[in-house]
Amino acid sequence: MRLLFLGDIVGRAGRNVVCDALPGLIKRYALDFVVINGENSAGGFGITEAILTDLLDAGADCVTLGNHAFDQKDTLVYIERHDRLIRPINYPKGTPGKGATLLKAKSGAEVLVINAMGRVFLPDLDCPFRALDAELTACALKSGADAILIDFHAEATSEKQALGLFLDGRASAVIGTHTHTPTADARVLPGGTAYMSDAGMCGDYNSVLGMESDEPINRFLTKIPRGRFEPAVGLGTISGLLIDIDDATGLATRVQPLRQGPHLEPAIPEVPAAPGEA
Repeated sequence: MRLLFLGDIVGRAGRNVVCDALPGLIKRYALDFVVINGENSAGGFGITEAILTDLLDAGADCVTLGNHAFDQKDTLVYIERHDRLIRPINYPKGTPGKGATLLKAKSGAEVLVINAMGRVFLPDLDCPFRALDAELTACALKSGADAILIDFHAEATSEKQALGLFLDGRASAVIGTHTHTPTADARVLPGGTAYMSDAGMCGDYNSVLGMESDEPINRFLTKIPRGRFEPAVGLGTISGLLIDIDDATGLATRVQPLRQGPHLEPAIPEVPAAPGEA
């Protein structure tokens, strides 16, 4: 099985590049399942139902969220109608939506996608370690799901690395989001879990975390807000991780960063030769 995870979509630049490129990526890499973090897709803050529909129509199988999950207030309502949109599992009990969903891949395999949010330098939600441990106990790899992908939306790399090792061997992949900057540590952990501290963002990298630079620079210089943060509108870059999974074990056999677009050094995953090719 081959999965693609794409990091936080930021604004129109991110939406456009993902919706334009994703159908071709699905075909080129024979993808069985695609997960995208969409929590910054609506002007940098949250996601609308129309944007969710566009991402699903482009080929996403599941869209995850994070600390901006409910910045668009109608998300509190429409999230209940969509099994393929999930918010962090460690939000308080009673929060609309759900933090995990079990979906079918193109191959027919059952894929459990879980979204969780860190607590270091972010709002103090319930413990993500305990919430994920409980979910993986209830729906374990190979007995409850053929593959398990976790989007850990967190600020601190230490918290992300600790969670990856805590769950090593129990999930197919633990991938970090939120910092909008791809890290260089994509690897398969000793127990067989694919890991990357941050998948990066899908958006305009000629920016400050996907936002036009003037207002962030102003706030660093003066500490006085002069306007709203606005998403940068230049050409977008796709950033994410391609993961090959052993169908027999549900564990990762290979991970390859994917970066496609301006401003960053490209990372183009290798395509295995078809049977009979040299």
